[in-house]
Amino acid sequence: MTVQAVPLPVAAPPPNRRFRVRPSRIVLNIVLAAIAIFWLVPSIGIAIISLRPNGTFEQSGWWTVLTAPAQLTFSNYQHLLSAGFNAGGVLDSLTTSLAITIPVTILVTVISSLTAYSLVFGRWRGRTTVFLLIVALLVLPLQMALIPVASLYKVVDNATGLHFFGSVIGTIIFHVAFGLPFGIFLMRNFYSGIPHDLLEAGRIDGAGEWTLFRKVVMPIGIPALASLAIFQFIWVWNDLLVALIFLGSSTHITLTMYLYGQTRALANNYYIISTGAVISIIIPLIVFFAFQRYFVRGVLAGAVK
Repeated sequence: MTVQAVPLPVAAPPPNRRFRVRPSRIVLNIVLAAIAIFWLVPSIGIAIISLRPNGTFEQSGWWTVLTAPAQLTFSNYQHLLSAGFNAGGVLDSLTTSLAITIPVTILVTVISSLTAYSLVFGRWRGRTTVFLLIVALLVLPLQMALIPVASLYKVVDNATGLHFFGSVIGTIIFHVAFGLPFGIFLMRNFYSGIPHDLLEAGRIDGAGEWTLFRKVVMPIGIPALASLAIFQFIWVWNDLLVALIFLGSSTHITLTMYLYGQTRALANNYYIISTGAVISIIIPLIVFFAFQRYFVRGVLAGAVK
């Protein structure tokens, strides 16, 4: 008896997959590239103007550098930075802006995180009511509080001999007070997604609230903390109104006030404005790119819940 071999089925060759280009995607990419270029044109123009010699502004447009790149120079930066840290100079203004922005960012981030932890994981009555009051503060316009807070500062200064009005400390306090409602709102929504079982397991093991916050909640909340820090840093760094009110009489002004003062003689100080604007842009860009990988995750996880 002979056994006939049954031929095994031969697998069909895989289809030849060719790269298909969708016309709709090409159009979408072209439109997005055009929007990006259109959005970046003012910033590119400011950067190029800051690198052109003084006196060329009235002779030709900044786009002429595309055909004559040899005109680019750092003389404007050398002239602007030559004043050093003298009061009213760009370096002194840069230092004042950092002295306000960095403490405000740290205080708002830390206080918001601690308050959100208490609102979510605390064991006390009235947490929901307190959170609703904090959310209600988000609709309070900042401009409405400028005059009352300035009057309060003057009363406190006269009573205690301190100098909150016209000082960096008073400006920091104001920014912290108005930055906390949004910070608490963002961090509370993020922390509400953390399972309570994690903290209950830690409490069973004997961990205290500070240990739970530092070793369990904070590592999970790093994306939201980074997003809040970026938001707060940029808001305070670009502020002009609060600085004008509370630092208008001070010899040490912020970088935005310095640039605002140069606009009074725009025709003669265009190169100072463009150079100072580039210096003002560099710091927020460094902060943003340092925390950008946490930015989108923190915003989506904290503000959409």
